[in-house]
Amino acid sequence: MKEGVSKFAAVKAPGARLLMVVAPYYSDIAEQLQRGAEAAAVESEATLERIFVPGAFEIPAAIVHAARRSGYEGFVALGCVVRGETSHYDYVCGESARALMDLSVREGLSIGYGILTVNTIAQAEERADPDRGDKGGEATRAALAMIALKRRFAESTE
Repeated sequence: MKEGVSKFAAVKAPGARLLMVVAPYYSDIAEQLQRGAEAAAVESEATLERIFVPGAFEIPAAIVHAARRSGYEGFVALGCVVRGETSHYDYVCGESARALMDLSVREGLSIGYGILTVNTIAQAEERADPDRGDKGGEATRAALAMIALKRRFAESTE
């Protein structure tokens, strides 16, 4: 089992309905992230639907729209931002991460963070590959762990 994954490998949230929000700017990387996310959802007996947005910056807004009008219990944010020669990287990475954390804390949304922030495509390939880094699967397991925790606290107040 991959390092760091074992803590969440046994987490189950049977019947959980997840929305995977994918920014396919780097399509090969996005495809690998999706494969890992889908495998983790199947393993955990959850359903996983998918939508696409132009880039990582748009992922939080898509999650807000879906959360307001759907029955999803959790969300998986998948994308990749590669450092370039300008400060654009810093803004996209910082703002998308901040917005997702704000949604998680303020709105109580269960969000798995699978937006790779890397210096090179080679780093992204290693992290995205389900057989190596499996960050898509890791993000899905994180969302499912938060759903299971949310369910646990909901049960304890009934």
